[in-house]
Amino acid sequence: MAKVVLENISKSFGEKEILKNINLEIQDGEFVVLVGASGCGKSTLLRMVAGLENPSEGTIAIDDEIVNDVHPKDRNIAMVFQSYALYPHLNVYDNISLGLKVRKMAKCEIDRRIKRVAEILKLDEYLKRKPKELSGGQRQRVALARAIVREPKVFLMDEPLSNLDAKLRSEMRAEIKKLHQKLKTTFIYVTHDQTEALTMGDRIVVLNNGEVQQIDTPHNVYNHPKNTFVATFMGSSPMNIVEARVKDNFLVFGNLTISLDSLPFELQLYKRVLVGVRSEDIANSTNPTYHFNIIKFSTKVQFEENLGSHKNIYFKLGDADFCATVSSQTPKVEEMDFSINPRDLHFFDYETKEPIVKKMEFGI
Repeated sequence: MAKVVLENISKSFGEKEILKNINLEIQDGEFVVLVGASGCGKSTLLRMVAGLENPSEGTIAIDDEIVNDVHPKDRNIAMVFQSYALYPHLNVYDNISLGLKVRKMAKCEIDRRIKRVAEILKLDEYLKRKPKELSGGQRQRVALARAIVREPKVFLMDEPLSNLDAKLRSEMRAEIKKLHQKLKTTFIYVTHDQTEALTMGDRIVVLNNGEVQQIDTPHNVYNHPKNTFVATFMGSSPMNIVEARVKDNFLVFGNLTISLDSLPFELQLYKRVLVGVRSEDIANSTNPTYHFNIIKFSTKVQFEENLGSHKNIYFKLGDADFCATVSSQTPKVEEMDFSINPRDLHFFDYETKEPIVKKMEFGI
């Protein structure tokens, strides 16, 4: 196990800057997820930890040793890629053992390690099969086994589940978390999937255009985003954001004018703010959990998505596109009544896009 420290890391390819002054300290045994849209630099950052890319500036330390000039094979890390990268002519046992054989490890030790990892990943009955005889999920288990069997200090995973279907992704998410709990080793995991990030990480590093937007627990990243990018990027539905005007004790956004007696003093310093609300915090009056009657409005439904466990209802609030999450039993209608509790509103500075207050508390 090992602590990983990235200090002032920048990376450029020619004149194009990919990563900008990244500072990150990953604790021994921690599961950290790097998340962001395609092209944000997350895989490049992972490859630099692995030694497959060199930083243009800054230092990388593993277990208090700076490894910038250390060859990948000498960093005691293991990497699992998006592609399984299995040798098609070798069976599962030989695919897993290949790296150990290259190191000239004793056969009895190889057998011991493979028996242990096959038991952990439930691969015992597949050891004599070729990769073409395995499902996608089984192949990914073999790729994981090949990494685990080396007993590295750090596991690096670059979108390992992106080639799997939705059901297998869900199963493998759980398997990787169980694996981390068993091995208690440092994991650095790259994904563009917000669900993976929120469900798997001890902490999440949100990246955008090569810069860190927020490093925090999944709870804080979702409930207390550091800016509007994080607010709209994290979650199965982006946070609804709309421009609002503040005047005295009135908040005006969309086509709503709301009188709030307990506006925080800070908001009264602003003429314009950005107001955010999560889709699940917009209640429909037909929902049995509907229990407040504070901000009410009626709106025309543009379209709906039935996702089985719930529905997403899309509508306009002024010029802004909004989404509300309601019960799957909600009947289909052309116009719907909604309500928002002011406690569930998030407020962001119009210029900086940073929060004015993390969560408003009203004396209601």
